[in-house]
Amino acid sequence: MRTFAIAASIAALALGLAGPASADPIIIKFSHVVATDTPKGKASEKFKELAEKYTGGKVKIEVYPNSSLYKDKEELEALQLGSVQMLAPSNSKFGPLGIREFEVFDLPYILPDLKTLRKVTEGPLGIRLLKLLDSKGITGLAYWDNGFKQMSANKKLVTPADYQGVKFRIQSSRVLQAQFKTLGSLPQVMAFGEVYQALQTGVVDGQENTWSNIYTQKMYEVQKYITETNHGYIGYVVIVNKKFWDDLPADIRGQLEKAMKEATEYGNDIAEKENIEAMEAIKKSGRSTILVATDAENAAMRKAMEPIYDDMAKRVGKATIDEFVKEAAGATN
Repeated sequence: MRTFAIAASIAALALGLAGPASADPIIIKFSHVVATDTPKGKASEKFKELAEKYTGGKVKIEVYPNSSLYKDKEELEALQLGSVQMLAPSNSKFGPLGIREFEVFDLPYILPDLKTLRKVTEGPLGIRLLKLLDSKGITGLAYWDNGFKQMSANKKLVTPADYQGVKFRIQSSRVLQAQFKTLGSLPQVMAFGEVYQALQTGVVDGQENTWSNIYTQKMYEVQKYITETNHGYIGYVVIVNKKFWDDLPADIRGQLEKAMKEATEYGNDIAEKENIEAMEAIKKSGRSTILVATDAENAAMRKAMEPIYDDMAKRVGKATIDEFVKEAAGATN
């Protein structure tokens, strides 16, 4: 008995010296649909690095790129159900949820440059748009850049008439649907991860995207021509399940907000550079011919797309469009 008691005492002392078992880290699954070597991919990896550092390992970020966890058609529902905690969908994705105001970013030629974009996203309109997500069980954390869109197809696209009858892959956006219908094209909604194969097999003839997406998804390998139009913008909203976010300890949430702010600055700083490098890589490959639209050709395209603003005012909200245009105009003065 005495031997047993001594052994028990030693075991208890050893447990006391070891201290309580460390708590399991909080897991945040961060799903996105693009490659790791894109602006969004790099920003998400930077957030992982900083979040784990600032929380001292109390939070672990699991990043799932390239639609490896959810496709873009599935991810928002997964977030609302709590199956994934964090996403960075494009602005277009919120229209089907009923937050149509985000589709203002899809209007062609509404953004002349990144300086204008920053004025909008960091101003009252950008903040108000994020707050609209609360009602859907979503918290908006940040705006991440990708860049300006170019047109690609297996035929030259220079004038509005060139778009007649071309089958275009689009994101799920009524604005983008209207854009291509106005040009006489045939828009088809398709998941991002399916675009390469659809272009390769002729299911669609063309698509619009940023240089970095065209390059990392190898779309240039199955498109004869890319026209540099900079007609539209692709950006993302970093979002998190609202209940999950609100239930985090305040200190953890603060550390994650700090990590997100720094990751946002990092990602947005490299976005323009990444797109320039991707364009140069495509040019060097010789797989696609890059056409540069002239001022006159751009003017003709702008004029052809003007009716979209009136058509979409009821859906997106005329007040939202007017506020966006006003803030954008202020940025260029």
